[in-house]
Amino acid sequence: MTTERIGRRHALAGAAGLGVAVPLLAACGDDGGTSGAPTGDTSGGTTGSDGATGGSASGEIATSDVPVGGGIILDDEKVVVTQPSEGEFKAFSSICTHQGCPVGKVEEGQIVCPCHGSVFSVADGSVLGGPATAPLEEAAVTVEGGRITLG
Repeated sequence: MTTERIGRRHALAGAAGLGVAVPLLAACGDDGGTSGAPTGDTSGGTTGSDGATGGSASGEIATSDVPVGGGIILDDEKVVVTQPSEGEFKAFSSICTHQGCPVGKVEEGQIVCPCHGSVFSVADGSVLGGPATAPLEEAAVTVEGGRITLG
């Protein structure tokens, strides 16, 4: 019976390889939506197309808070409210359909996910650019007296 010995050089090279491979593999997996998540405002407010934030704990916002051709992200409700054209309001899940990251901004008629670059339409939530292949899920909104209510 022969016994092979692993040299110190081979052992160190293997350990170094694992030190590089494990973080790379972890970065490619689905971690429940936290990988690459934005590190900006976590107050649970809203983020408009201009980066403005404000509170909305009740799921109700003023129509004037939603820019025409843009939208705002309601972090606590996990919803994006958009106004594709004057007086038309839509709402979608703010969770990207690619790997579950929260979308990060709404600008130039697009809802953008910062994690992997997926882009969705403010008009219907459809995919404008991948890697996502499924649209954002639409959410119900009611508009009455200058107020938008979710649900």
